Amino acid sequence: MSTLVVVGFDSLDGATTELASCRELQKEYLLDLEDAVVVRRTQDGKIHLDQSVNLEKVGATWGLLSGGFWGALVGLIFLNPLAGFVVGSVAGAAAGALDGKFSDYGIDDNFINQLGDTLTPNTSALFVLVRKAEPEKVMAQLATLKGHARIIQTSLSPEAEQKLRVALGQAVHA
Repeated sequence: MSTLVVVGFDSLDGATTELASCRELQKEYLLDLEDAVVVRRTQDGKIHLDQSVNLEKVGATWGLLSGGFWGALVGLIFLNPLAGFVVGSVAGAAAGALDGKFSDYGIDDNFINQLGDTLTPNTSALFVLVRKAEPEKVMAQLATLKGHARIIQTSLSPEAEQKLRVALGQAVHA
């Protein structure tokens, strides 16, 4: 089961910087991210989402490859595999991109937008959906954020959430 943790930052680039740290932990096999989203609220109040998985690109790529294959196969029947490949690739890429645009993966976009609306201007938040982690080593990394980050939401157990709050230097609620 995956665990959701949302950490807020007092700067626009805090969440982006911490996501880079999470990716480094992932390269060291200390953290396994299922999904991550950076939400930034600019001075004018606009909310910007930076998804870690661009489903439109993934869908377009898969549609291009599968559409090209099936188009060439159908084109063989009509003795024009090149035209079938081109038409199939274009149609597949378009269909894949549309499917990706209207798909949701990992963290629910409505939940992200709702929480993003609560951010004050010039702040950011990092939404992380974690499959598994090495808690001690991840906590050591998070301890470097003391005073610069706060927990907004989590699906951790109360004991694990308390440890996370201590690592971030937050007051623990009794």
